[in-house]
Amino acid sequence: MKLIKRIVDWERSVRASYDTDLSTPENRRRAHIYNLWFDHAILRKVWTNFYPVAPGVYRSNQPTHERFVRLRDQGIKTILNLRGAGGAAHYLVEEESCRDLGLTLVNVNLRARHAAPRREIKALIRAFREIEKPFVMHCKSGADRAGFAAAIYLLVIEGRSIREARKMLSVKYIHFRWSRTGILDYILDRYEAAHKETGVDFESWLHTDYRSVPMQEAYEATHKPIF
Repeated sequence: MKLIKRIVDWERSVRASYDTDLSTPENRRRAHIYNLWFDHAILRKVWTNFYPVAPGVYRSNQPTHERFVRLRDQGIKTILNLRGAGGAAHYLVEEESCRDLGLTLVNVNLRARHAAPRREIKALIRAFREIEKPFVMHCKSGADRAGFAAAIYLLVIEGRSIREARKMLSVKYIHFRWSRTGILDYILDRYEAAHKETGVDFESWLHTDYRSVPMQEAYEATHKPIF
C-alpha cells in the first residue's frame, strides 16, 4: 500500500508541475505537455465527440485550438465551457484561444460524479437563455457533463420529452450508466417519477424538490458503480 501511495503521490506531483500558467515560454511548453498528455488532448486531436443537440446547439469534448479555429470558421459564436473557470492549463489555453478568435467564452461549473448543487444547474439554465447561438457546450470528454447539460437543454429550452432528453446520456457518447456518472441518469429517473405523478416541469421540480445531498445519498444507497 505504501508503494501505491508513493506512485500516486509522485504522479500528482509531476502532473502539478506541468499544470502551469502561460506567463513564460517555458510555462507554455509545460502547459502544452500537460494538455496533451495529462488532460488527454492527444486523443481529442482525432476524436471530437461532436454532435448536434438542437438547432444552433452542439455538444463536444474539450476542443483543441485547431478545432476552435474550425468552429469559428463554421459560424459558432459562443463556447459554453462546463468544466468551470480556473487556473488549470486547459482553461487558460481555451480562454486565450477564444479571445484571439473572437469567440465568446461562457463558463459554468457542472459536476458529473456527484449530484450537482441546485445553483450549478440553475446557472446552466440561465446560460442557455442568455448566450448567443450557435454555440457549442463541452466538458472534458463530451460524455457526461455535456450529455447531462444537453438533456436539460432539451427538457427546459426545447420542451422535449424525457425520453428524448435521455438519449443525450448514452454509450453513443461514451457515457456509462454503471459508472459513478450514473448519478446523472438517476437524477433524470427521479425527475421522471415526479413528472409522471404530478406533471411538474423540470425547472419547477428543480426549485421545489431537488436537493443534491439527499439525491446523492439515495443514489449511493441503491447503486454500486463499477468504477
